[in-house]
Amino acid sequence: QVHLVESGGGSVQAGGSLRLSCTVPKWSYSGYCMAWFRQPPGKEREGVALIDSDGRTTYAPYIEDRFAISQDNAKVTLYLQINSAKPEDTATYYCAADPPVGGWRKCPWVNYKYWGQGTQVTVSS
Repeated sequence: QVHLVESGGGSVQAGGSLRLSCTVPKWSYSGYCMAWFRQPPGKEREGVALIDSDGRTTYAPYIEDRFAISQDNAKVTLYLQINSAKPEDTATYYCAADPPVGGWRKCPWVNYKYWGQGTQVTVSS
């Protein structure tokens, strides 16, 4: 059973920074995908950033360069750095993971198999 556990959420004033963390499986094979999504209050969940097993990153077009997705060297923790936070960043943030397929693939924005429980980020003006 795969469990993803997010941490690092909380309240921050506009202009501040947060780093969200998520424990992820250590998959030995290539072709896995990791992602961060968010759900603002009263809105649908939306993608934030993706990272593939080669470390390539993709950001949603509406995401500013204030956000950065990364993994630690051991590939067991997924991060989302949020800098210069804005009130519109307020949301529940979820990490997601999709198992390896044995070769490189372009990571999707949908159909992730594993999800964390979410961590709340609140940015006050």
